[in-house]
Amino acid sequence: MLGFLPDDPVIIVIVLILLSLVFFSYLLLRKTILEFREGMGR
Repeated sequence: MLGFLPDDPVIIVIVLILLSLVFFSYLLLRKTILEFREGMGR
C-alpha cells in the first residue's frame, strides 16, 4: 500500500466517497454553468 494512505480500509472508503462526491459536484456545476451561459447568449 502507499505510504501516505492509512491501513484502515474504512478510512480509505470514506476518502474515496468524498473524492467522488467532489468530482461529481464539479461536473454538475460545470454543466450547469455552461448551460446557463448558452441560455444567456441567446
